[in-house]
Amino acid sequence: MFWYEDDIQRLEKQRQQLTYEPKLIFYGSSSFTLWDSLYADFKDFEPVNLGFGGSTLAACVWFFERILASYAPSEIILYAGDNDLDDGRHAEEVYIFYLQFVAGVRRRFGPVPIYFVSIKPSESRLDIIGRIKYANKLILDETRKDENQHFINVFDKMLNKKGLPRKELFKSDKLHLSEKGYELWKEMILSHLPENLKS
Repeated sequence: MFWYEDDIQRLEKQRQQLTYEPKLIFYGSSSFTLWDSLYADFKDFEPVNLGFGGSTLAACVWFFERILASYAPSEIILYAGDNDLDDGRHAEEVYIFYLQFVAGVRRRFGPVPIYFVSIKPSESRLDIIGRIKYANKLILDETRKDENQHFINVFDKMLNKKGLPRKELFKSDKLHLSEKGYELWKEMILSHLPENLKS
C-alpha cells in the first residue's frame, strides 16, 4: 500500500487545514478525487472529499484509521471496488472488503448512514462487467439488511438502451467521468440524502 502514501499524506494535511467539521464524507477512488465541482455541488451538506487516486476498496479499509478516524461525520458516501476487480480480485473479495469497511464505521462512528455508490460500468472495463454486476448485487443485498446502509444504483442509469455504457458520461479514456457523468452522480446522490442534513 506504500504507493498511496503521497495521497494519504495530502489527506492528512487537508484535515489539519479544514476550518469546519464536515457532515458529509466522500471516500474512495479517483471517481471522487477528480470530482472538481464536488464542494460546490454539495455545499449545503458541508462535505469533504477524501478520495485518493487509484484506490481500491481494500485500500479504503487499510487506511480507514489514518484518513477517517479523526472525523465525526453525519453521513459517509463510499465509491470503490472497480479497481479491485480490474486488479483481478473476485466479486466476493470486494464484498468482504465492503463488510470490513462497514465494521470499521460501526466501531468508530456507530450507526452513521453509509451510502455505497454502485460500481460503475465503463467501456474500458467491459471485460469485467460480469464481476462488476455480481459485486454490486452482493453489496446491494447486504445494504438491505440494515436501515443505515444505502445503495445508490448509478450502474443502470449509466447504460444506454443497448445495455452499454453511455459514451457522453465518460472522458476520452472511457473510464473516468465527464461533466455529464458527474451531473448524473450529483443528481442521484442528492436524491438519497436527507433534507435535514443541510446546514
